[in-house]
Amino acid sequence: MPMDVPPPLAACSLAELTALAQGAGLPPVERWHPTEVLDSRMVIRADGAWWHEGAPITRPAMVKAFSTLLMRDEAGQHWLVTPQDRQTIEVEDAAFIAVDVVERDGALAFRLNTEDTVIADAAHPLVARGTQDHPALYLSVRHGCEARLNRSTWGQIVDMAVDKCGMDGELWVESMGIRFPITPQNPA
Repeated sequence: MPMDVPPPLAACSLAELTALAQGAGLPPVERWHPTEVLDSRMVIRADGAWWHEGAPITRPAMVKAFSTLLMRDEAGQHWLVTPQDRQTIEVEDAAFIAVDVVERDGALAFRLNTEDTVIADAAHPLVARGTQDHPALYLSVRHGCEARLNRSTWGQIVDMAVDKCGMDGELWVESMGIRFPITPQNPA
């Protein structure tokens, strides 16, 4: 079955972006509490590539399907969750990569490497990490999982922030009425 490809972000209105971000059809992993624990033998690499037993998973539809089962617990462990079991999955950096962003009517909508759409807001904040010299931006996606903004998406955000640079030189963007600093506040 072919994967549905969403329209380009730039072609969507805020209402269309909001509908895309609703995540229709996502499994209710937050309601599943299986007791059996296994190892998926999967790795999500820092570049967003999914690997299983040392080989890349090359089917985008399979990656998308697995991504809907992801969650991260409070200890930072990522899991693939089904009603029958939960399987550990190694994540080198973030479970998702944000590959595009568009601003519409005061909202920042991000496209992920899994074709998901996420709008930055109180439930999906942007968080700056790293150092002043090597900043990294992350977007909360769902179930504790995050997306790291890739280089071009980070550049788009910087371009948006430059127009809002305050007297103190702080760079920030705003989405859904919330201001998100894009440089680390406490250098690591």
